[in-house]
Amino acid sequence: MVVDPGCSKSVQGFLDSNGYHLSGILITHHHMDHVGGIDALLSKAAKGISVYGPATGRVAQVNRPVREGDTVDVHCLVAQVIEVPGHTSDHLAYVIELKDTMKSDEVWMFPGDTLFSGGCGRLFEGTPQQMFESLQKLNQFPANTRIFCAHEYTESNLRFARAYSPDSKTIQERETEVRRIRELGESTIPTTLREERLSNLFINAKNPLEFKQIREAKDNF
Repeated sequence: MVVDPGCSKSVQGFLDSNGYHLSGILITHHHMDHVGGIDALLSKAAKGISVYGPATGRVAQVNRPVREGDTVDVHCLVAQVIEVPGHTSDHLAYVIELKDTMKSDEVWMFPGDTLFSGGCGRLFEGTPQQMFESLQKLNQFPANTRIFCAHEYTESNLRFARAYSPDSKTIQERETEVRRIRELGESTIPTTLREERLSNLFINAKNPLEFKQIREAKDNF
C-alpha cells in the first residue's frame, strides 16, 4: 500500500523491482504533490484498488472515503484514521499500531503535511487553533512512534528553530546531527515523537496563541 503518491515513477519502479503489486492507496489531503501519481498507478494496477482519503470529495480518485475514528485494513495491520485540520481543512493522518501482529511496541504515523521533523505544515486553510489541536492529537501517541512525514524539510526547520530559540541545547544538537545526515545524502525521515518533543517548537507550543506566534515567525523567516 502506498501513502500520498505525488508522482508514479518512483513508486512504480519500486513495485516492479521488488515484484510487488499495488493493493491500496492512502491519501492525507488533496494537494498535487500528494495525489499527482494516483492515475498512473491505477492504470497499471488491478481493477478495484481501494483509494482511501478525505470524505469531502476533493480527491476524485478516492473511492473509500474515511473520517475520524474509521480504520483501514492494511493487510495484517490496521490504520487508525485521525482528522488533523490545519494545513487543509480536511487533512487526515493514518496511525498504525504494530503491537499485536508484529510483536512490537512500535507505532507508525503518516501525518502528511501536518507534522514535519522539526516543524509543521503551513496554514493554507485551517486556523492556528485547529493546527494546535491537531498536533496535540498526534502528540498523544508513544514516544517511540515513528513519524513518516511527507517532506524532507528538517534542516531548514531546525535552522529556524535555532534562530527562534538560540539557547536551546537540544535544538542545537539536533541541528548538528541533521546537518551531518544531510551531508551524507541520507534522509532524516522517519523521525520519532521522542525526538520531536526535544526539538520541535510547534508540537511543544503550550497554547494556540504561542503556536500562532511561532508559525507566523516561521512564515516570515
